Amino acid sequence: MSAILLNLDFGRSPPKKALEGNAKHRKFVKRRRLLEQRGVLNKKKQTASRVPKLHSEPPKKGENVRVDGTCKIPPLSKKNTAASSSGSGLSLDKKAGVSWLTPAPSKKANSVAAKVDLLGEFQSALPKIQSHPTCSQKKTPQKKNPSQNNATQNSTRAHSESKCSGISQKFPGKMVAIDCEMVGTGPKGHVSSLARCSIVNYDGDVLYDEYILPPCPIVDYRTRWSGICRKHMVNATPFKTARSQILKILLGKIVVGHAIHNDFKALQYFHPKSLTRDTSQIPLLNRKANCPENATMSLKRLTKQLLHRDIQVGKGHSSVEDAQATMELYKLVEVEWEQHLAQDVPKN
Repeated sequence: MSAILLNLDFGRSPPKKALEGNAKHRKFVKRRRLLEQRGVLNKKKQTASRVPKLHSEPPKKGENVRVDGTCKIPPLSKKNTAASSSGSGLSLDKKAGVSWLTPAPSKKANSVAAKVDLLGEFQSALPKIQSHPTCSQKKTPQKKNPSQNNATQNSTRAHSESKCSGISQKFPGKMVAIDCEMVGTGPKGHVSSLARCSIVNYDGDVLYDEYILPPCPIVDYRTRWSGICRKHMVNATPFKTARSQILKILLGKIVVGHAIHNDFKALQYFHPKSLTRDTSQIPLLNRKANCPENATMSLKRLTKQLLHRDIQVGKGHSSVEDAQATMELYKLVEVEWEQHLAQDVPKN
């Protein structure tokens, strides 16, 4: 048999496997191998593996966790750039270490409180944004100066039921006197209905004086006392219209009258008691007139004794004359009576 000679060369390395895939894939594989030879990919893997996850296990005792998170940030000012570069030693050109991403070490990392604290630290480290005022905040009026608030409070106290003595002296324009004349309506004319109303100011000037037509038919005119006849009701003002006009005048004022509860009853109105002055219920007037303090004296007698003049003379009364006499009687004891009321304020 003939000898077979084999020429084998064991020094050569086996041929490299040809790259499979298209040209784009082959280019990617070559690039990856080149980066692996230079060690770039290994560094990236190590950096990523160092970043702990939020839900990872807590670090063991004696271990220091360091987070080198990198992220793109907007350009910083010169002061911030200098401070961060000197403290960390990292370049802030494209990537920089963000210190506020570092979670604070906690003893109970798995507890709910630890997770909440971590979230709170993360939010507190974020840059604060100036909040713009909402629409409701813009519409809120500006606060008034203390002087304006004091002026408003003082004016309110003057109009309200205050305890200040001599309120009538300080505000004479806020005082009026009223007197009403009534006629009989209803069954047998026993119901007193408003037929005339007169209002005078502090100086006795007439503010209002009108004949008023009652809502019910008049049974008894009571001309002997009221001075009202049938002719006065021809062009009289309707009750509802007159009542609204009268209440506008009385609103917020101190009202003086004699047996004034009868006038308010005819008006179907209740005035605040602290703003009401009834000359039939002032003991000082009775004392000056040498009459019993607890007795209810008539307006005619008080006027005769204290003002030395006669009223309600002749046929019927004059409501204007009665209102003026009532205001003059009140002025005689105004200072003393207001001081007395300031010490013992009546309730409404």
